[in-house]
Amino acid sequence: MKPPFASYFKPDLEAFLAHKRALGFGYQRSEGVLHRFDRYVRRVDPTPLHAPDLRVLLEGWLAQSPGRKARTVVLDLHVVRQFCLFRRRRQPDGFVPDPVRFPPDAASQFKPHIFSPAEIRRLLEHVAHSPASQLQRLTWRLLLLILYCTGLRFGEAARLRVKDLDLERRLFWVHESKGRTRLVPFGFDLAVELRAYLHDRGGAGLSVDAPLLLGFNGRPYSTDLISKTLRRWLRDTGMKPAHGRKGPRPYDMRHTFAVHRLSQWYRQGVELLGRLPWLSVYMGHTNILGTETYLASTPELLALVSRRFEARFEQHRRPT
Repeated sequence: MKPPFASYFKPDLEAFLAHKRALGFGYQRSEGVLHRFDRYVRRVDPTPLHAPDLRVLLEGWLAQSPGRKARTVVLDLHVVRQFCLFRRRRQPDGFVPDPVRFPPDAASQFKPHIFSPAEIRRLLEHVAHSPASQLQRLTWRLLLLILYCTGLRFGEAARLRVKDLDLERRLFWVHESKGRTRLVPFGFDLAVELRAYLHDRGGAGLSVDAPLLLGFNGRPYSTDLISKTLRRWLRDTGMKPAHGRKGPRPYDMRHTFAVHRLSQWYRQGVELLGRLPWLSVYMGHTNILGTETYLASTPELLALVSRRFEARFEQHRRPT
């Protein structure tokens, strides 16, 4: 549990955080940003006799770690800017950072790794032969399949309860993720895996409030544990170096889901303009712009697009 705010801005920070939580946002990472800003203000101005200059404090806070990536700085500034906008509701002359401070070239240049079906099978094979109990191996297999087949966020998968699973209609209830609740359908094959897993867990004797996925010692998974587990598998299978940040990331599993879904639509000849909103809603985004970050180009996808373009071009070239 994070310590309470303690700087001059404590009342405003508490009210802002409560406001965001009331809107349904988890706000975990952003809360950490607010606490770091609060600690900085407390350190440089521990006993203010009057209201500190928020502009000066913000400049100093952003400059204290010059080696940070531009993208990280922009994300932190975005959180504090939202806080400043919240304060200005009661203080019309309150300082708010200019949006110009958001560098246009600060977007992450990282290109996600799109796992091939062969790499997914490799991970499943590794899990099947891992030194663990049969139930633990089944849990790991199910975790990997849920992430790959549905593209759920790690936190969404970790929070699933038995009652959130509807095997008859083949869907998950994903509650209050990014401020929204949604239904996530899945295919027949995953339903078979889920049914077998629940049977090994005790079947009808399971509490509806029990976690769907169990980690070590029967405890539910957390977002951090899922990330660490996937990272360990990537290192164990040689897909990622033993040390460092190079190689595929655990979260690339969500990118893989989006790209494979798009590729399948291309192969089926589906008109994507009408389907992209479906994918956006399925993945829990408020609009298509949130989904675009996951649609990285792959050689297969580019080849499919090229073939469709050539087919249409040839069709229009033919004399009528």
